[in-house]
Amino acid sequence: MAEPKTKYDRQLRIWGELGQSALENASICLLNCGPTGSEALKNLVLGGIGSITIVDGSKVEIGDLGNNFMVDAKSVGQSKAKTVCGFLQEINDAVKANFVEENPDTLISTDPSFFSQFTLVIATQLVEDSMVKLDKICREANVMLVLARSYGLTGFVRICVKEHTAIESKPDHSLDDLRLNNPWPELKRYVESIDLNVEEPAAHKHIPYVVILVKVAEEWAQTHSSNLPSTREEKNEFKDLVKSKMASTDEDNYKEAIVAAFKVFAPRGISQEIQDIIHDSCAEVGSNSSDFWVMVAALKEFISNEGDGEPPLEGSMPDMISSTEHYINLQKIYHSKAEADFLSMEQRVKSILVKVGQDPSSIPKPTIKSFCKNARKLKVCRYRTIEDEFKNPSATELHKYLADEDYSSAIGFYILLRAVDRFAATYKKFPGQFDGSTDDDESQLKTIALSLLSEMGCDGYVLKEELYSEMCRFGAAEIHVVAAFIGGVASQEVIKLITKQFVPMLGTFIFNGIDHKSQSLKL
Repeated sequence: MAEPKTKYDRQLRIWGELGQSALENASICLLNCGPTGSEALKNLVLGGIGSITIVDGSKVEIGDLGNNFMVDAKSVGQSKAKTVCGFLQEINDAVKANFVEENPDTLISTDPSFFSQFTLVIATQLVEDSMVKLDKICREANVMLVLARSYGLTGFVRICVKEHTAIESKPDHSLDDLRLNNPWPELKRYVESIDLNVEEPAAHKHIPYVVILVKVAEEWAQTHSSNLPSTREEKNEFKDLVKSKMASTDEDNYKEAIVAAFKVFAPRGISQEIQDIIHDSCAEVGSNSSDFWVMVAALKEFISNEGDGEPPLEGSMPDMISSTEHYINLQKIYHSKAEADFLSMEQRVKSILVKVGQDPSSIPKPTIKSFCKNARKLKVCRYRTIEDEFKNPSATELHKYLADEDYSSAIGFYILLRAVDRFAATYKKFPGQFDGSTDDDESQLKTIALSLLSEMGCDGYVLKEELYSEMCRFGAAEIHVVAAFIGGVASQEVIKLITKQFVPMLGTFIFNGIDHKSQSLKL
């Protein structure tokens, strides 16, 4: 068997060893192993998830051979859970694979405690009533839940957790933490020791842009009441001031400084999002507080005290044109400031843990270090219960989506995916599920959808006519290509939740395979 490090080499580069070990310690339960569920689980099994349990009470039928790669002709008539489980075990023998031959709806109603043994449940193809019940069960047991459903050419994915906190949110774009707009004393002293008017051309060409910008910002502030540039005119003047320090036109370090000038204009201190987190009621910690909120409480103290309005320094430096000597000296200054900030944070974390009656060394050093490095990028996601969303959707958002041409299909499918469950509860089949004319089904589905709209406080709104006929044409089929896409999205969200890296989706993700559109509805 391949060593885990080589086996999972490519993904280790994305979520690192900590992320991989979180996956390897996770236990996942899948409800219904049709194509949507099988595809979601396949991605996780290939990624090295710790253990899986498949719950499905059905047998493999001829029709399953057309949309699920994980069953074959030999398995027709056999347990679907057992067949899919065997296939998945084959593609990664390091994963512990189990199955339960039981109808998930029955299990939800009769044995809710069954779910408390898992890290996360992926529930596919459930009807509304079962989704609402399962959401309550999982929240009470502190088990994460991801709902996924593919239905013809549409489908949705919805995360259900009380709260999800991410330290390593890994945004696509973030500003280097260089503090050019707010240098600390050691950095200032080093910058002051360097002469921008050095005569030697080679030396002038190798002054790093950090030094150039801190010096020019200091010069600017002296003539602008200690303020940094804020208007467009001022920003352009500042860039001209940097340009005026060039000794010749081929000085790339100065060109770099002009390009990086926006780092001086960035507002000092912390973003509104981090303000909201440190002032969240959870930051008032107690004996039951999670590690994340204990560290947030320490961060709040740090910012008000030694941070002087700033979070701990990240400590890393991007590449830049510089002499080796300058670069190494700057690196040392950034590194020692980050280390000092980390030690302050560590002390604050320990004293808070003692205060709330927890073990002062219960939060490991690497966790605090990672928290310090990512303190400007923390994320807190909270999700409403499914029941609350269905009973009291946000009226303003709902009206906005219904009135917006761009969202008309997404909100239409969202409402119709609920309407088909009501239809099935009344007529014991989904619209268009059996051969014959769908005209009656269409008008009955429309009646149900309009009454749903009325319940949601949206009287007078109508859905696009063609959506009704499309929903009936779908006949509740799981089309493999849509199921593979929805399953892929679901497994990606599962990885974010388990590794606590990247930012999981908020709201309900709706896929519209007719127009090739994916949209998220926050109701």
